[in-house]
Amino acid sequence: MAKNKNLIYIAVSLIAFLVLAFLYSTPVFTGKQLFQHDIVQYRGGAKELIDYRENFDKETYWSDSMFGGMPTYQMGSRFEGDIIKKLDSYLNILPRPVNYLFLLFSGFFLLGMVAVRNWKYALLGATFFGLSTYFYIIIAAGHNGKVNTIEYFAPLLAGILLVYIRKKYVIGFIVTTLFFGLQVAANHPQMTYYLFLGLGFLFISELIRAILKKVPMKHFLISSGIIAGALIIGVGMNSQRIMANSEYIKETVRGKQVLTNDSHKAGNSGMDKASILNWSYGRLETLNLFIPKLMGGGSQEKFSDSYENKLRESLSGQINDENQVEQGVQSIVQQTTPYWGDQPGTSGPAYQGAVVCFLAVLGFFFASKKYRYWILGATILTVLLAWGSNFMPLSDFFIDYVPFYSKFRAPSSILVVVELLFPLIAIIGLYKFFTDQKLTEEYKKKILMYVTGGTLGLTLILILFGKSLLGFTNDAEKEIPNFILDVLIEDRLKLFRTDAIKALLYVGITAAVLFFVLKEKLNKNIALIIIGLVSLFDLWTVNKRYLNDENYVDKIFAENPFQTEGSDYLAEKVGDNANLQSILISIPVNKTLETIAEKDKKHYRIYNQVLGTTNETNTSYFKSSIGGYHAVKLRRYDDLLNEYIVQPDSVRTPKILNLLNTKYMIFGNPQEPQVVPNPNANGNAWFVSDLKFVSTPNEEIKSIGEIDSKKTAVINASDKSYFSNKPVQADSTATINLTKYEANELEFKSQSKTPQLAVFSEVYYPHGWKVIVDEKEVPYIKADYLLRAVHVPAGTHNIKMIFEPEVIEKGKWISLICFGLFIALSAFGIYFVYRKRDKRQIEIIK
Repeated sequence: MAKNKNLIYIAVSLIAFLVLAFLYSTPVFTGKQLFQHDIVQYRGGAKELIDYRENFDKETYWSDSMFGGMPTYQMGSRFEGDIIKKLDSYLNILPRPVNYLFLLFSGFFLLGMVAVRNWKYALLGATFFGLSTYFYIIIAAGHNGKVNTIEYFAPLLAGILLVYIRKKYVIGFIVTTLFFGLQVAANHPQMTYYLFLGLGFLFISELIRAILKKVPMKHFLISSGIIAGALIIGVGMNSQRIMANSEYIKETVRGKQVLTNDSHKAGNSGMDKASILNWSYGRLETLNLFIPKLMGGGSQEKFSDSYENKLRESLSGQINDENQVEQGVQSIVQQTTPYWGDQPGTSGPAYQGAVVCFLAVLGFFFASKKYRYWILGATILTVLLAWGSNFMPLSDFFIDYVPFYSKFRAPSSILVVVELLFPLIAIIGLYKFFTDQKLTEEYKKKILMYVTGGTLGLTLILILFGKSLLGFTNDAEKEIPNFILDVLIEDRLKLFRTDAIKALLYVGITAAVLFFVLKEKLNKNIALIIIGLVSLFDLWTVNKRYLNDENYVDKIFAENPFQTEGSDYLAEKVGDNANLQSILISIPVNKTLETIAEKDKKHYRIYNQVLGTTNETNTSYFKSSIGGYHAVKLRRYDDLLNEYIVQPDSVRTPKILNLLNTKYMIFGNPQEPQVVPNPNANGNAWFVSDLKFVSTPNEEIKSIGEIDSKKTAVINASDKSYFSNKPVQADSTATINLTKYEANELEFKSQSKTPQLAVFSEVYYPHGWKVIVDEKEVPYIKADYLLRAVHVPAGTHNIKMIFEPEVIEKGKWISLICFGLFIALSAFGIYFVYRKRDKRQIEIIK
């Protein structure tokens, strides 16, 4: 009876999560969809991939849409036999972001049930975790892979705790394997990596408990073996994705450096430290886990309503002309931001909630030791790592000595671990506070008094003396005139005090509730409801600053953000929605790109300087682009961009654009884009008879900005042996032309009287590309720092390039075998458990 009753409560909780998720996302009821910046960029960059999939009913693992061409492994490619990813898609079947919110809630509910085995606390903890502000910020931005990964954090930890703490080996193995596999399938390795840095403390804690004989060493070894096996199978189920990305990552900005310069040396692995440590959290900024606008909130947030009026008053004392005053006010508003922290900019704070933080601190005093110490250790480490450049001894150590740490940037995002562990320790501590008879009333009262006094006291001090203690300005603002800076500081102080007073109120209510429970003047269930409602109101209202109804747009805008025709109707639909203004602004550019693509259907690339070459995919939506928008670019192409494109010049940059077959260039502004045809583009392929051998990559990249690439190819000396018995002779009548183009297959026809070196305006990638001359596969080399080249004998030849990465087929079979192994082991484990249970029942009957 009790079991059935518990199942009813669990079902009701899941329904409650569904209701909460839909209530937060009410625009989905009218058919509206989220308008997410990164997803807009994805739609542009993945257009060729999506079109290929629809036209041929199969996948291409190479696309020429962005950055001269790159694998599609990080662009939404699908893998045949990827069963675990299909399962992920079924779990995320609800409309976005309802799917994410529901899984965040329900995943932590499972963790709560494992940790405290009480649905009430699990339900409370689920709202603590599922309403963490950072998740809503990344959903608004379109970091779907990141939040998709995070939604499996809690159930994965639940599986591990089932094995280590609950000694439920079979169900623990199933839950751990399943949710680790799903997490890997979500494809955000950085988040998974950060989670396991934190979970390392759980392993150490269990090892110490075994050494101290708190638990049998046999149990620890069995548990560790089960967890290890689960993780291996979870990885195995994602073999295609992992193997392809592992192969790819070596050639990208996350792999080894190619060039030697002031910031790095060739051969060094990962990014340079400046790139890794960009977006480091400030030490003081960590307190915005507790007070959201401690440092102003997000860079794009608004000042208070009185900010402009105060600026106007301040400027009026300096300028007599009213028009100049008004212009000055608008200019200052555009150039200043409420955020004044250490990061270059931020969409918002990693706010955890005043109630959650307060209860988490209490949890470190009340929770069981088997949870307390490892969660504390993981919290401290991740906070210190989040500081990044603000705590260099630790950052240096991890970058230099901890495997894979240098592959990731933006250390501030490691705070996701805190956002998982704070709600966990909060509900464990709260559960112990209400139920543990070993904790005396005197101890509870003393800890409650100290923590409440310390929290409220610190908050009051910041409210009263915050201006002198915090400053509310940063070094970059030193040049701002004092009469403007004073207004800026006052408004930031006002925003801070408003949120700080709210935190004071929320903590006060929570502490009072706990105190009345201790005095037996308030029922525990009522107390949980009050705490839940206060926290819900707190987090809900803060989250609505970053993800609200303005983030939802009509379906046509979400699915087709690259509009090419303006109209009064379109302008009316856009209205004053800031998220959609970019659609209207880009219409002239999109129309220009569409016109070029329709008039010239050949294969070439476009250089678009209007929208920011490396920060847009509008061009890629219509035609292959020199630029694009992607965090994991091929290393050599990124080097080329930094050397010649990011800061263009009139002499060297055109040489590179010619090399990349740039047939059209777009200059001007978004309202009046100007198309400039480039008659000097090298074309899809060309023959060269002059070879320039150089010793280092630095010489390669320098030389391509100096040579006439139509006649000369720059070759690294390491490839000199390629030309053994392969002479190259000039022939002014030689021709080579593209006869067929598909994303992963190109065909050329060549004719020459002498042997030639054919250089292709296609990015060199050493894994998966096959070059076939007259039905015979031949080796190819790298030329001009990043292009493909192949020796072609005299005569008429058909040359074919096909992208068929072997790693995809190998990975498919490993994935299928591991998924089958998971099913088989799970079935055997369940059978074993039930058989053992039946035997016990028989023995009892006897």
